[in-house]
Amino acid sequence: MKALRKVLDTILNVLAGGSLAIMTILTTYQVITRYIFNSPSTWSEELVGFLFGCATMFGAAVVTGERGHMNIPVVVDMLKPGPKKALLVFAEVVSLIFAATILVFGGFQVSALAMGQQTSSLGIPVGTFYWTMPICGVLMCVYSIMNLIEIVQGTSEAALDEAAAAIAKAEADRAEAEKEA
Repeated sequence: MKALRKVLDTILNVLAGGSLAIMTILTTYQVITRYIFNSPSTWSEELVGFLFGCATMFGAAVVTGERGHMNIPVVVDMLKPGPKKALLVFAEVVSLIFAATILVFGGFQVSALAMGQQTSSLGIPVGTFYWTMPICGVLMCVYSIMNLIEIVQGTSEAALDEAAAAIAKAEADRAEAEKEA
């Protein structure tokens, strides 16, 4: 499972980073054509907008794999290991359901509907760019399933952090007991 995660992380990082690099190049091209040659490029502006959406979706999939979405762990950190694990499982299940319904199912629907529309400057079906949603949705589902397995098995980073904290507490308690004796 670690090998699959590593491959997916690498692919998504390259896609997200590549999208941002191409966006930077195209935006520079836009500025040059607009202000130096006085002939704005409409196709590059349109492509930058679509690439921004793709980079966002690729990045969201990476963050799902890292379990790095924004959260407020104050309550979770106060819980004992059992309830904490249950809450982490619940959060991953909600994430999985969201990715499956909104991104995969909804993404397929939107992509199919938008295939009849053409982009104004590029002349490409709009649905082509929307395929990023269901693809990244499937990847988010895969990541969520891997995260769930790791949480249940106790091999996730959160579980490892808990174990490290428990070991540190036990060592501190032992050192305290030795001082008192």
